[in-house]
Amino acid sequence: MKKFFLLGTSVALLACQQQSNTDTDLKTLYSLPKKLKEVSGITYFPETNLIYTLEDSGNKNEIYAINSEGKLEKTIAITNAVNTDWEDITKDKEGNIYIGDFGNNDNERQDLCIYKVAKGELNKENAVSEYKVSFSYPEQTEFPPKKKELFYDVESFFEQGGYFYLFTKNRSKGFDGTAFIYKIKNASGTQKAVKIGEFKTCNNYNHCVLTSATISPDGKKVVLLSHDKIVLFKDFSGDLYHKGTQTEISLDHFSQKEAIVFKDNNTLLIADEKTNKVGGNVYEFKLK
Repeated sequence: MKKFFLLGTSVALLACQQQSNTDTDLKTLYSLPKKLKEVSGITYFPETNLIYTLEDSGNKNEIYAINSEGKLEKTIAITNAVNTDWEDITKDKEGNIYIGDFGNNDNERQDLCIYKVAKGELNKENAVSEYKVSFSYPEQTEFPPKKKELFYDVESFFEQGGYFYLFTKNRSKGFDGTAFIYKIKNASGTQKAVKIGEFKTCNNYNHCVLTSATISPDGKKVVLLSHDKIVLFKDFSGDLYHKGTQTEISLDHFSQKEAIVFKDNNTLLIADEKTNKVGGNVYEFKLK
């Protein structure tokens, strides 16, 4: 579930490099199907050139395949999963899909989970989740915590090397851009997420709050999305993404951007919701 605020002032990230996209524009590829009003994540299958997406809380327990012309090719109901607040979608190297049911606006949920949908189920109208990964954050001891400690919402994750990596959405009073990175093993059952690090964006919520994450096919780049920019991590060792170089790249376009995925090692696909007649599209952005 999202709360979106439009402010016109752009703020640079702190303690990181900065880069403008003056040479590379955000290219609109197509409009999203009108049926999909609250897209909250996307993942991409290069072999079929299909994007799979979902919607967040208040919507159906379904995932949707969209072709390169923006047409809805198929709708897949996940019959044994509940859409409490689906906030992102990703896949592994084998093409299995994972649904992140971890939206947590008020930081009070104790039923956070990730659903696995096997690749073979994607050919069915009614699919079954193979298993559910339930998890909690050991650092959170109050539900909800104090308003200055609302660190436990998540809208961004990806799967890499048999683990999920989650990037928190800071909803704290006095927002300062702090984001945590959590690691969870890709295995059925209940787990405690392991905090592997933290970093900062900027102190302006509207411009620097994190809404989606993706890792390049070669595993060398991690990109995080906000409403008008991306954060690029490179030159990291292992999964210590925040220990690499951190670069802000302006998209020169403000909208309710909620979903990002690598199309190839240097090309990103981005989706936004339509708000105040702005957005509702899929875009392409090439990294320099």
